Amino acid sequence: NRFRVEAPFAPAGDQPRAIDELTDALEGGERFITLLGITGSGKSATVAWTIERVQRPTLVIAPNKSLAAQLANELREFFPGNRVEYFVSY
Repeated sequence: NRFRVEAPFAPAGDQPRAIDELTDALEGGERFITLLGITGSGKSATVAWTIERVQRPTLVIAPNKSLAAQLANELREFFPGNRVEYFVSY
């Protein structure tokens, strides 16, 4: 597998269902998906496990530079064997 998550924990709570639903949508042809959740709900990890499941390069968009930087750093931790790039539009 090109994309393999490295994490000291496994999906929990609502994450397994969210990963299944996101994966089903992507494999069903959806090109754009929005994942909504409260702060600290594990959205970054859910995204990482979904990327691992579908094995596709992914563009992740955040609403501001601070959150985008945080998300990029979290994804770098989940995917130490892959490039994670951070782009900002001014």
